[in-house]
Amino acid sequence: MKKIFQLRQTNKHPERVLESIKHEIRKYFKRERKKKLPENALFWDFECRFAQTAENAYKVTASELMKALDNAKAEQWERCYVEIIACAVFKNTNGCNA
Repeated sequence: MKKIFQLRQTNKHPERVLESIKHEIRKYFKRERKKKLPENALFWDFECRFAQTAENAYKVTASELMKALDNAKAEQWERCYVEIIACAVFKNTNGCNA
């Protein structure tokens, strides 16, 4: 998933907009975890990147992503870029093997 989310929308409360974005991200995580793992894979891991624009995106963990969204709302960003790539983790490796 590579997407730019609008944090401010007309006629919508900012808290509701933020919750709908978080819900969409959690739904994506859940959907990706349900996919069949490749042979010898242990679990699905996620490489996440976050920023105001795609060019400035920096790595965050999946758990830090929600906190980053809260910080973006607190700083009153107009929009934010979220990139999430699912990859299988195999035995004897440290993270994604993309």
